[in-house]
Order: sequence, then structure tokens, then C-alpha cells
Amino acid sequence: MNVEAGRGGDTAAAGNEAGPRRVFGITPDGEEVERHTLENGRMRASVLTYGAVLQSLEVSGVDVVLGCDTLDDYLTRSRYFGAVVGRYGNRIAGGRFTLDGVTHRLPLNNGPNSLHGGPGGFSQRVWRTAEVSPAAVTLTYVSPDGQEGYPGTLTVSLTYTLTGDALRLDYHATTDAPTVLNLTNHSYFNLAGGGDVLDHVVRIDAARYLPVDAAQIPTGELAPVAGTPFDLTVPHRIGDRVGDPLLGGGYDHCYVLDGGVEVTDPASGLTMEVTTTEPGVQFYTANLLDGVATPYGRHAGLCLETQHFPDSPNKEHFPSTVLRPGEEFASTTVYRFR
Repeated sequence: MNVEAGRGGDTAAAGNEAGPRRVFGITPDGEEVERHTLENGRMRASVLTYGAVLQSLEVSGVDVVLGCDTLDDYLTRSRYFGAVVGRYGNRIAGGRFTLDGVTHRLPLNNGPNSLHGGPGGFSQRVWRTAEVSPAAVTLTYVSPDGQEGYPGTLTVSLTYTLTGDALRLDYHATTDAPTVLNLTNHSYFNLAGGGDVLDHVVRIDAARYLPVDAAQIPTGELAPVAGTPFDLTVPHRIGDRVGDPLLGGGYDHCYVLDGGVEVTDPASGLTMEVTTTEPGVQFYTANLLDGVATPYGRHAGLCLETQHFPDSPNKEHFPSTVLRPGEEFASTTVYRFR
């Protein structure tokens, strides 16, 4: 879903021409950014090598994700639109964690916290194309030891696949030294293809969520949603609750998944079902988009960031995010449309 007619790359690049691969732009460091177009009949997707961004996703002619028209907008005005965030998606308190007795310090880019891998995280890097076919593309990135404070050289691959009525994301990673890892895609969905998502109806199969402190760090409690505005175990219109004072300006909370997620837009009739191998999902209703510094306004989309829990490296009772040499990280998320 672009903000101007005709999605494409910078004017210096032929980013909007038909075809499976085009140059989308050149970074200030001189790196070429590719754009791959995937199709399978009902669906069409555009994927950038910058940040492994899902730039567009057309379902029955409706572009259901927020994206930017130029590389410059991704560099300066994007709020992780469609990007893969890492090495650690979401927040790490105080920008530090201890692993095997060694404390690692990370850059602070979210008040007192490190967010989405820091200012030079995976969403800001140019990935490499490993394989491409008409309906799938595999991108890879090698994060060197010490990048953004994280230990170990990490090798990551991500495959986007259009299959039937679904978009499937498969992540894999290995490391040469113990590290922590939490990868997720930060797409903003809007099943109406425009406007806001306040009329979207959401159901999250989760009986518990993670309460947070003033800095949006989990307190450590896995609290029941019953009797609170966080209860989305039965479908609810987003606009009916998004202004509740307990939400602090809108939804931006991690849910402990018992099953999947379902989102429906009554206007378009589209429904999206999300399933994942991850233990949680961060539900975010684009509370901080303003339409000025960002191309889109408040509540223009919703994020369903499938992931491990925020600040897990500092919460021993949370599912572990530690990856060690000889192990392989593997994670799958599927977005299915009907």
C-alpha cells in the first residue's frame, strides 16, 4: 500500500518496471538494493534486499501492507515498515544482558532500552539474494561478531514464499559463538487497502499477555487477559478499545499465544489468519505514526510481530532466546488470506 500512485524505487533506478528483479536504489554507502516481485495467481508480493522488507502484498488486488515508494523514505521516514528486525526484535531493558557470565552492552535507541537490534540492526542492512523463483525468494545476511554489541558471527536466511492463499516466512540461523536471537517481521497490515484499521476486527487466541512498566519492559508476569481490555479471545473491533487508558495510547503488547490470530476487515471482506512456531506475538496498532515524519498517520495499520518475548535475555523464566554453536534456529510464520 503506497502513499503515492505507482510504487517503485528512487528516480535514478528502474524500480517500478514489471519483472522479477529490479534495482530499487543505491544506499549512501553505495550498496545496490534489489526489488523482487513474487506472484502465484491470487497474490503478488514485492520484497526488497534492504532490511529484507516486504514492500507490498497484494491479495485479490488489494495491497494489504504499508510500504514506501523510495529507498530514501525507507532510510529516513520508515518505522520498520515491512522490515525484518534483529538481532533481537522488541526491547532489551537497559541495553544490556548477561550470557554465560559475560555482560554485553547494546546501543540505546528507545529511551533507556535497546529496540529491534539497535540503530544499525538488521532492518537497516542490505541482505543478499541467495535464491529466487517466481513465487519465492531467499535472502541471507551475515552479522559479524560484536555488531550492535551482540556476540558471535550470526548467519541468517529468510525465505518468503507465496503458496496458495498464504505468504509463508521461514527463518534459519546459525552462530559461531553463544548469542541471543529474536527475529520477526514488522509489517503493518491494513486489509482495507487504505484509511485506518479502527474498523478491523481482531481475535488473538491468548489467555495471557505480558504487562509492561513505564519503559515498556515486561514486568515478568504472564497475566490473564480475562476482565481486561487486553482480552481478544473473542473478536473485537479495534476502535472500540484502542482509546482505553489501560492501553496507554493503543495496543503495543506481547501476547502469550495458545493458538493463532485472526483479523477481518468488514469493508473489504478480507480475513487474515496468522499461525506461527513462535511463543508470542506483539500486537501494535501504529500508535506513533503521525503522517508527517512518517508517510502514514496514526492507526494506519496493525502489526502482528510473531516472536519470543521482549527482554527474554534478562528474564530466566521466559522461553530462552539463546543460540549456541552447533544449533540451528528455525522459525516459521504463515499469513493466510480468505
